[in-house]
Order: sequence, then structure tokens, then C-alpha cells
Amino acid sequence: MRNSSSADPGTEDDTQHQALWRNRDYVAWWTGNTLSALGTSVSAIAYPLLVLFLTGSVGKAGLIGSANLIGILLTALWGGALADRVSRRGILIVGSLVETLTLGAVAALVRTGQAGLPVLAAAAFVSGLSAGVVLGASTPALRRIVPKEQLATANGQAMARDMAAQLAGSPLGGFLFAAAHWLPFGADALSYVCAAVGALSIRRPLGPDRAAQPVPTTVTRDIVDGITFVKDQPFLRFVVLTASVVNMLEQAFLLLLIATVRHRGGSPTTVGVVSSMMVVGGLLGSPFASVVTRRFRARLLLSGAVWSIAAGVAASALVPQVWEIAAVVALTQVAVVPVNVVLQTYVMQLIPDGFLGRVAAVNRFGAYALEWSGPLLAGLLALLFGVPGGLLALLIIMIPLAVIVSVSRALDVLDTPIGKVAELNTPGSPARG
Repeated sequence: MRNSSSADPGTEDDTQHQALWRNRDYVAWWTGNTLSALGTSVSAIAYPLLVLFLTGSVGKAGLIGSANLIGILLTALWGGALADRVSRRGILIVGSLVETLTLGAVAALVRTGQAGLPVLAAAAFVSGLSAGVVLGASTPALRRIVPKEQLATANGQAMARDMAAQLAGSPLGGFLFAAAHWLPFGADALSYVCAAVGALSIRRPLGPDRAAQPVPTTVTRDIVDGITFVKDQPFLRFVVLTASVVNMLEQAFLLLLIATVRHRGGSPTTVGVVSSMMVVGGLLGSPFASVVTRRFRARLLLSGAVWSIAAGVAASALVPQVWEIAAVVALTQVAVVPVNVVLQTYVMQLIPDGFLGRVAAVNRFGAYALEWSGPLLAGLLALLFGVPGGLLALLIIMIPLAVIVSVSRALDVLDTPIGKVAELNTPGSPARG
């Protein structure tokens, strides 16, 4: 059971009504993570550029992203369990320093001409391993830093930050790569130093509280407990399964979208512009996330967003002009981003602090579990139905999913306003009123 006197410092009276930007700990966290996200976006474009420069192979360039994702999946569950056992601040600092050393080594090897494909893939894999552990501590740390009533705003700002970093990181990474091939990796290494300093600058305790774990357990047992917790809660189980399918469909949609733009006569530059419009749409939707969550029922928002995605997929396949496709994907993202913020905030409110690391890791692992199959699905649908027809074929899965979201009893918790959501009981704890 949680220690009510210290388990959630983010709800103390001295910060209860404090604006986020006057919250020193939040500013430290946000600044470090913003610079880190920008650095990650810079190296994300530099990795494939470097592989293409060295080998000329698109397939080999894709190995870098796969190696990174596999690393994240291997440590995501373990990182969440670790975040409920040892210092979350320590995890954030050490993980960032591991990334600094890894990217710094890549920069040095690239500068000396010794960075071959195996070395780059290994570095991306190590970065993924570290990221999986750090992600496990990120969600529970944020809940300690931000008062509950400001979680939706903080989540919206974090999503806007990541999208802005993605939008700015690609051209910046290309510019640095053109100046010197090692520069993007050196910049990313420096960004992780900033993330470590940001975590070190946070004054309040980030947990976990020792009183929350009176019975010693193993990491394996904690992972199993996290999986069991999600499995036994209809809402969490539904979110994980739905997110897994949606992420798979998103990857399929992105590949089919690129093919559709090309099919409509768009150049590679046009493909980049259309892809950027998705990020722009997300940025436009992010500032409204906290306002929307206060004025509309979460269940209505979620159902509306899923139907909007289905309509956007259909429109992207049917409109004749490339600029119309760009407008459709931007408008769709405007509707989707607030819902992502809502779901993340509900999860953070529902899960007790002592379980938040491992349960959030289970959610994240489940959400990514099918993502790898999205491009394969896109290829199969394009082969069977052609390019625009492949986009329309995604509706075979999306429309039933939208119906299920609209009627499922597992989402009844969304009928309760975020501010009134009570924490779920941890296994073995007495029931709460």
C-alpha cells in the first residue's frame, strides 16, 4: 500500500495550484528531455544517411531502425520493473550517460572512418536497450513532478515537444551531416548530457518509496505482476490491445501513404512535405489537449478520434490531388493527438505509484509488439489491391475497431472525469471506496 505522506510529492500543497512553467522541477525535466528529443531526431536521420552513404542500400539503412526497436522491446518490461525497485532518478541519469558514451563513440568512429554497418547497428541496439530502461522510469517520474490536475497539460506539452523535435530534427540532422558526417552523432551525445543534468536538477524525490514494497521480490516477479495487473483490469487490457493494433495500422498507413503520394505523381520532396504535415497537424492539436479533456467526455473523444482516423484513411485514398492528401492527414492528426493525451493521463491517474513503472512498461511493450508487422501488412495489401486500394483495405480492420471502441464496456472508466478518477487497488491491498 502506498505511503500517503510521501508517495506522491507532486500533489503537495506548495505546488497544487502552481503553473507548470513556474514549477522548477518540471522546467528542469522538460528542458533536458526537449534537448534529448531534438538530439534523437537529429541522429535518427543521420543513421540512415550514413548507411546510404557507405553502402547505397535502403535495406541496410533500415537495419539501424530495426536494431534500435529490438533493443527497446528487450528491455522495456525489465526497465519498468526496475523503476519500481530502484532510484528512478538514478535510472534517468545513468541511462542518459550510457547514451552519451554510445553516441560519442559513434561520432569518434565516424570521424576516423572506422564506422561500418555492424558497428552502427550495434550502437543503435545498445541505444535501444538503454532507451527501454529509461522509458520505464519516465512515466512514474513525471507523475511525481506534476500535480495530478496538470498531468493532461504536461502530457500534451510533452507530445508537442516530441513532434516539434521531429519536425526540426530532420532538417537540422541533414545540415549537420552535410557539414561533417560525425556532427549529428556528437550533437546527440551532448543532448543526453543535458538530459542527465535535467534529471539531476530535480529537487523532489522521484521514488520509489521503500514503504510501498514491504515484501522483497525479484525483477521477474515484478514483471509478471505488471502483466497480471494489466490483464486483470479491463480498461488497461483494452488500451494495450487496441494500441497494438492501431500502431500496426499506423505503420502500414505511413508506407501506403508514401506509395499513394508517389502514385499521384508526387516527387520525393513532396513525400517529405506530406509526412511533415502529419507532424504539423499534431502540433496544432497538442495545445488544445488539456482544454478538450476538460470540456468533452473522454469516451466521446476516443470514439470520435477512431472514426476520424478511418475517415482520414478513406479520404487519403480517394482524393485526387497531393495537397488534398496533405490536408487530410494534418486534420486527422489534429483530432488524434488530444485523445493520446487523454488515454495517457487516465493510465497515470489509475495506476498506484508503486506499480506505475512496470504497468506503463507493459502498456508500452504491448503497444509496440505488432508495430514491426505494419510494413509487411502494407506490402500485402498493395500486392492484393493496388496502392490506393491497399489504403482502403485498411478499413477492413479499422471500421470494426471503431465500432468496438464505441460500445465496449471496458472503457466505462472514461465516463468519469479525469480529476475524479480513483486509483486502482494493488494486488493484496484492501479495497478502496
